[in-house]
Amino acid sequence: MARPRSVYFGSEQKARIEIIPMIDIMMFLLVFFMVITLRMIEGAGIAMELPRSDSAQKLAPARFTVGVARDGTLSLQGVVVPEDQLTARLRAAGEQVKVDVLIAGDKDTPYQRIIHAMDLVRAAGIDAVALTTSMP
Repeated sequence: MARPRSVYFGSEQKARIEIIPMIDIMMFLLVFFMVITLRMIEGAGIAMELPRSDSAQKLAPARFTVGVARDGTLSLQGVVVPEDQLTARLRAAGEQVKVDVLIAGDKDTPYQRIIHAMDLVRAAGIDAVALTTSMP
């Protein structure tokens, strides 16, 4: 006669992998890297030391930012561009939607270069131009 098998608690269940904790960890990592990436995008571009202003106001984000370096180099959205391409790109963008432009000039940039950048933006048919400063 055959001996009856001994039965242990839980011996009938097969081992299984719990995926709910893994999903929680993956969601945490996804959110973490999204937040870090957004912070990195905000600081991207050409490093400039903006002039300070006590009466500066916080504006809504502009569609384009034109940077003017000390040596007169112009950049659009952090990419160095020649003057003619700057005007052409802004004109092409202005034909599709209303464009707002911020001009960010280094604090040691001569005033004439800032005005020249503003003239280039206005030559593209854009009237909504603002100057950036750092808050105190």
